[in-house]
Amino acid sequence: MILKEILQKIVESGNFILLSDSEKDWKASDLLNGLSERTLKTCAHHQQGMYIAEINDAGYLGRVIYRVKQKV
Repeated sequence: MILKEILQKIVESGNFILLSDSEKDWKASDLLNGLSERTLKTCAHHQQGMYIAEINDAGYLGRVIYRVKQKV
């Protein structure tokens, strides 16, 4: 699955979550509209309620791209 598909699913589900990187918290819709097409095509895995991580060329989880936070 690619990052774009993961973000689209989060937006469509209506989940009230924020995605946190090293700089700030983001809404999934803001990331969909703001990230480059190249970044959105990154292979990734969404562990519900925890994180979104890259999947490396060997098929293993790589770095955590975003941590999931519940929106309050």
